[in-house]
Amino acid sequence: MVKLDEQTLARIREQLSDHDHRLTPQRQAILQVLVEQGNPQHMSAEKIFMEAKKLHPELGLATVYRTLEIFEKLGIVYKLEYGDGQARFEFNDNVEEHYHHHLICLGCGKIQEFNDDLLEDMERAIAQQADFDITDHCLRFFGYCSECRKSRQGERTP
Repeated sequence: MVKLDEQTLARIREQLSDHDHRLTPQRQAILQVLVEQGNPQHMSAEKIFMEAKKLHPELGLATVYRTLEIFEKLGIVYKLEYGDGQARFEFNDNVEEHYHHHLICLGCGKIQEFNDDLLEDMERAIAQQADFDITDHCLRFFGYCSECRKSRQGERTP
């Protein structure tokens, strides 16, 4: 389990302050859950709420939603939507690195991270062709993990 260190806390406090927000105890509890649960948890707002409420019992679900919205706008978290109607969030632990990609299992819903960035040449070509300054991209692959693939193959066997 990763701990919320002072350097990360100071960076986030500064990001919030630069945009006229404070790191309240409620926001710190939400942040702590995101950091300590660790990537690749990809937690829903409701799951974050349940975990953060253990740290700050007076916390409300609306506060979690508002905080996640602020955190997303400031790049503190990534909001991930996979077409299932439930947004998930993950802590952006390295603001300098290129964003990673995701493999989403259509069987069990498991989300795996894929860190290799094989799109750099394509990104340069698109930027040049469209005269567009690309700052980042996000890629999602949908399919079946090894366990679900095995069970699907077992279902097809006569």
